[in-house]
Amino acid sequence: MYVELQVKAECKAGFSQSLYTLHLSADLLQDPTVHLPTDAGLPSGSDLLLASRKVVFNGCDGDEGVRKVRMVSSDSRFRVDPDGSVYTLRNVFTSLTSPVRFTVTAHTAENTHTWETTVQVQLQRPQEVTGNYTETGTEDEGPAVIRFPRRWSSRAGGLRRQRRDWVIPPINVPENSRGPFPQMLVSIRSDKDRSINIRYSITGVGADQPPNEVFSIDPEKGKMYVTKPLDREERSSYHLRAHAVDMNGNQVEQPVDLYIFVIDMNDNRPEFKNQVYNGSVLEGSKPGTTVMTVTAHDADDITTSNGMVYYRILQQTPHSPIPNMFTINRETGDIVTVAAGLDREKVSQYTVIVEATDMEGNLNFGLSNTATALISIADVNDNPPELTQSTFSGEVLENSVNVVVANLTVMDKDEPRTPNWNAVYRIVSGDNGRHFTIRTNPETNDGMVTVVKPVDFEMNRAFMLTVVVSNQAPLADGIQSSLQYTAGLTISVKDVNEAPVFPDNPKTVRFEEGVPAGTIITTFAAKDPDTFMQQSIRYAKLADPANWLTINSSNGLITTTGVLDRESIYVKKNIYEATFLAADNGSPPASSTGTLQIYLIDVNDNAPSLVPREAQICERANANFINITAADADTDPNVGPFVFELPPHPIAIRRNWTITRLNGDYARLSLRIQFLESGVYEVPITVSDSGNPPLSNRSIIKVKVCPCDAHGDCTAVGAVAAAGLGTGAIIAILICIIILLSMVLLFVVWMKRREKERQTKQLLIDPEDDVRDNILKYDEEGGGEEDQDYDLSQLQQPDSLEHIMTKPPGVRRVDERPVVPESQYPLRAVIPHPGDIGDFIHDGLRAADNDPTAPPYDSLLVFDYEGSGSTAGSVSSLNSSSSGEQDYDYLNDWGPRFKKLADMYGGGDDD
Repeated sequence: MYVELQVKAECKAGFSQSLYTLHLSADLLQDPTVHLPTDAGLPSGSDLLLASRKVVFNGCDGDEGVRKVRMVSSDSRFRVDPDGSVYTLRNVFTSLTSPVRFTVTAHTAENTHTWETTVQVQLQRPQEVTGNYTETGTEDEGPAVIRFPRRWSSRAGGLRRQRRDWVIPPINVPENSRGPFPQMLVSIRSDKDRSINIRYSITGVGADQPPNEVFSIDPEKGKMYVTKPLDREERSSYHLRAHAVDMNGNQVEQPVDLYIFVIDMNDNRPEFKNQVYNGSVLEGSKPGTTVMTVTAHDADDITTSNGMVYYRILQQTPHSPIPNMFTINRETGDIVTVAAGLDREKVSQYTVIVEATDMEGNLNFGLSNTATALISIADVNDNPPELTQSTFSGEVLENSVNVVVANLTVMDKDEPRTPNWNAVYRIVSGDNGRHFTIRTNPETNDGMVTVVKPVDFEMNRAFMLTVVVSNQAPLADGIQSSLQYTAGLTISVKDVNEAPVFPDNPKTVRFEEGVPAGTIITTFAAKDPDTFMQQSIRYAKLADPANWLTINSSNGLITTTGVLDRESIYVKKNIYEATFLAADNGSPPASSTGTLQIYLIDVNDNAPSLVPREAQICERANANFINITAADADTDPNVGPFVFELPPHPIAIRRNWTITRLNGDYARLSLRIQFLESGVYEVPITVSDSGNPPLSNRSIIKVKVCPCDAHGDCTAVGAVAAAGLGTGAIIAILICIIILLSMVLLFVVWMKRREKERQTKQLLIDPEDDVRDNILKYDEEGGGEEDQDYDLSQLQQPDSLEHIMTKPPGVRRVDERPVVPESQYPLRAVIPHPGDIGDFIHDGLRAADNDPTAPPYDSLLVFDYEGSGSTAGSVSSLNSSSSGEQDYDYLNDWGPRFKKLADMYGGGDDD
């Protein structure tokens, strides 16, 4: 719905005020006779007109779009009509306990312009608050008077419902007031002040709680004051309670809640989070591309114009290509591009000064602040690389490797050392042998042409190459490659003196070993690769381990100077190696080496030898035997099968021994006779190989003949006998061993006996008479049968020694151990001397007499009275004298422990 506005000349479109405060009397909600309008089409009585005052919007004649506006509320519970009247639902307003704020926005018909204002709605109860208030909460005629609510009392004839406590509307106080102070806010009165003296007070934060004494009250008149300027940014509201008491301090009224709201003033500038913002945008970006966002915060109330911050761009540096390349969203602070033409190669960074202004950007009344936005233009690959020349040249020495032979230069306007700038070179033709590669210098972006495979002057005197260049990153859309992205490269090859080359290296020849000195082996000649040079080659021997060869220095003819022996230590796997040197007479001279391998063919020039050379066998013919074989330095076919034979002389060899063939390489030597005396025998054996002609060798094997046990193993005696000792010598050795063992055994027994004697205590008296280890401990006797009423706790070990430590000197109990250091008793020697026994006893006695910790603790024993009437006889009736007729013979029947007592009292003859 739109409204026609009456336009005045030279007016400024917008609301007449930035804040409207609307009041509604509570009597309207209770008066059933009041009929409310229903313009919105709601059921009758569901809408409430908040106040007669409206929100007023001023339009202008010069702008047709401003003449018609549509008003929208930010709170769905409230509705604003085209004439500016504000409505709400009845059930919403009845639940209202504190002021409500919402925003009203005016839109033009085309939504090209918007305006905003703030509306504050609060419930006013005339019976509680008196005085005239303006819409902004300031006083017109005088301060409001707040009276304490009263409850309705019962009347005769019945009870009436008590009225609930009234809700006091909030008190609005603008911040930063200039006074004078104290400044009166409201007057609090009680209806009882006419009959009694009332004392008024306030409590809460700002009164008697920190911050203290912001508000004060006249205790007699009830006038409440603010004592100093308020700051809404420090505290936006205060909750106080008003109290009324009589002179005796008795409460006469229920406390009243007071809410004080600090009205915001525009006293804070917007503050940017950062003074310098950094952002970036790609070059060539389209208009409307978001670059960055700047944010400012205003400490004032953001629900009012005081805290609403709008942004604008003050300055752009440089002004290229136009002064206004960027714009900013006035509400969000988003900086976006508005024009095309961003080129990093021309302008790499823009400096934009941004201003933030509160009061919705009103430059006349708002406070401002500025910040700097640095916008970097990010590079894209919009400049292809270009070679600085159409042709390049270089030269290389033949046989060179990993050498830079040419340098290609390129130009690229993109950002250095980025993929958009880094050059990539390729050889597209002219290098079929892949002799060259191009590496990029990371600092200069030049192409370094490097030879990676040797080139031969005799094969190619020059190379004609074609190279192309590109970037690591692909070109941006719509960018074409430059015409100078390709070039020709000529590389000349320079001839150098090359070393002679042996066609066959190594060269292998086959010869039989044993050829005589002077035998021609072969001609080991080298060729000079420098076909365009007339040069001669000389030869020399470089390595000949056995010194068997020599070479002709002119033609490379190799002859022998010694006999070639395949079994030499210098021959490895039948091959003998020698190294020779070939050098030309160029400038400078060049040389190379060649290896000659002579494979030596074996001839039968080594006779076999017998293995093993020593063995042992039992003296009686049984299953024991000796396996023999042969070793030959030659190889097949000049080795096995071998032939083993016993010589015909001396005759005793074949009479005592025999050889049995096992296979081509092994045979078995055993006794021919049944018994052979123990000893060492040397048995000659002839071994022949299978060479052509065969070679033979007579070898000696030492056989030890010895007596054997049941398992066929030589005994120890037999082994000694076999070593050459006679029976008498063996018996003498055994006797010596037995005598030696006997002496060792006697010595050990003597040592043990001596040790035992040292540890044994020699007593001067009979062991039965020694009573040192026979101390008997008897328990104390109790009282008589009629004297049982005594404290048993006195006979127990005390839990604490404190009463003992504090006890005066005198008689102590037997079970009380004095708390003093224990005495040190003398130590008795392991083997005491008979003359030291008396000293030892006296020392021990002296230590015991001076030891207060030894039982019975050297104290007087006190016994309780046993009582009268005991059936037992008196202890004093016992006679300890030896003159008596008592028979002690029965002690002999009590065992060994009482034998001594029986001898002392029963046997008087022993005395």
